[in-house]
Amino acid sequence: MLQALKRWAREAAGKHPEILRVGYTGSLCRGDWGVGSDVDVVVVAKRKDRDLHRRLFFSLLSLPVPADLLLYTEEDFDYPPLRRFLKETVWLETEVENEDLH
Repeated sequence: MLQALKRWAREAAGKHPEILRVGYTGSLCRGDWGVGSDVDVVVVAKRKDRDLHRRLFFSLLSLPVPADLLLYTEEDFDYPPLRRFLKETVWLETEVENEDLH
């Protein structure tokens, strides 16, 4: 599963230059992922709009398990509850290093 997610992240970042980072959170990064689990994919982009969300969401159908897409901008990380929620995110693909996202 992790290899498929890494491949998806590379392809998504290549097709969509507005993507800054791709990662995953939830049960997969906690280690309690199993049969019936989905993968929570976190994408940080320069902008977020309905079209980008739709394109990324449908491209996630190529993964071997169901996936939830969590699409954010860098500005969203200014919101403290979101920052705490994403502390456990494992980042896969980085186009622009930004210390504020860690």
